[in-house]
Amino acid sequence: MKMNYKPFLIAVLLGVCALPDKADEPPIEIRKATTYVVPISISDFTGEVDSILKFDLSVLGMEITSPAKAAYLVSGSQNGRLEGRLTAAGANQPLWARAYTGGLARTQAHAFANDIVKEIRGTAPIFQSRIAFRQQEGRTTEIAVSDFDGYNAKVLTHDGTLVAGPCWIPGGRELFYTSWQGGGEEILEHNLSTGIRRVFADYPGANLSPEISPDGQKVAMILSRSGSPNLWVRNLDGSGLKQLTSTRDDDSCPTWSPDSQEICFVCRSGRAELQKVSVNGGPARAVRVVGVYGNMTSPDWSPDGKWIAFASGSRSFTICVVPAEGGEAQVLVAGEDPCWAPNSRTIVFGRQVNNKSILCLLDVPTKHVKDVRQISGSCSQPSWAR
Repeated sequence: MKMNYKPFLIAVLLGVCALPDKADEPPIEIRKATTYVVPISISDFTGEVDSILKFDLSVLGMEITSPAKAAYLVSGSQNGRLEGRLTAAGANQPLWARAYTGGLARTQAHAFANDIVKEIRGTAPIFQSRIAFRQQEGRTTEIAVSDFDGYNAKVLTHDGTLVAGPCWIPGGRELFYTSWQGGGEEILEHNLSTGIRRVFADYPGANLSPEISPDGQKVAMILSRSGSPNLWVRNLDGSGLKQLTSTRDDDSCPTWSPDSQEICFVCRSGRAELQKVSVNGGPARAVRVVGVYGNMTSPDWSPDGKWIAFASGSRSFTICVVPAEGGEAQVLVAGEDPCWAPNSRTIVFGRQVNNKSILCLLDVPTKHVKDVRQISGSCSQPSWAR
C-alpha cells in the first residue's frame, strides 16, 4: 500500500506530537499558587549569585519575601567561595551552614540552592541538570542543549535541515533524535563527548520519536515499515527489533514507565488518546483520563512512576497530569511538549509568544511558571536529562 508521509513532515515541522496555537500570549513570569508556597528571604548576596538563588528557589514554589514574612532565611557571603546558611524563622541557630568551593559562582549558587530545596521540599536536586531541545532559526532546525535554566546553550548539529524529538540516554552522555540530514527520516545516536553520530534506524517510511528506556537497554520508536505508523522497540545495541502495535491508527509519542516494563503512547483513531502496552507485547489498553476533552498528545511518565503529564487540545494546548493508573486529570497551564525533571515535581514545556516558542519551567503542586533564559530562535520539544 502506498503511504502518504506528508502528515509526518507537517507534524515534525510543527512539533511532532502537537500542533500549537500560533496566537500571541502575554509573557508569563509567575502564576498565583494553588497550594502552599514557602515564603523565604535571601540576604547578603549580590549580582549573579543573588539572581540565581532567587530564580532557582522560585522554580520550586518558593516566594521571595522580606525576613519578617519569611518561613526560612537564606544568608551567607560570597568572595571566591560561597558560604551559605539556612535558618528557620524565629530560630537562634541555622539549620545548617555550608561552604561551596571550586568552579564558577554560578555552579556554587546552584549547589547551594539544591541543598536548600532538599531541606525544605525534600525533592531530588535539579539545578545542575541539563535539557535538550529543538532550536529553529528560519526554516532550519538544530538540536541544542543547555543548563536547565537556559544558560550555557550549545547547538550540537549544524546540518541546516530538519531535526526533531531529542531524548537522552540515561546518564546524559548521548542523545537520540530524528534527522533529515540524509535526505529521509533517520533516527540518529549522538555522542556528546566525541560528537560522533551513527544511524540507529533508517527503515523505509517514518522513523520518529525515539525514546530510551530508563534502564538504558531499549529504544521505543514509531516506524511505518509495515504500513501504518506503529510502536516498535529495539535493543540499544541494534538487535531484537519488535513490533508492539499493529493497527491502522496513527501511533506517536512513546514514553516509558520507570521500571522499563510499559510504554504509554498516543493512538489517534478519531480523537487522539493515551494508551499503554507491555514491552513484552500483548493488547494495548486505554489510559482512563477524566475531566479533559480534546486530543491528548505528548505524554511523559514521571520518574517516580506516579503521574503521566500530557498536552490536551486541538489548536491550542494545555499541560495536564493524570495518575499513571488513570483517573481524574489536573489541568495546569497553557503549553505543549511537557517533560518531567528528575524530581518528579518540575516540568519543562514550550509555549507560544509572539509567534515564537519559548521554554518554561512549571512547579506542578503550586502551578508556578518561570520562563527559562531567552535563547535565540524558537525553542521547542524539550527533554530533561535524568
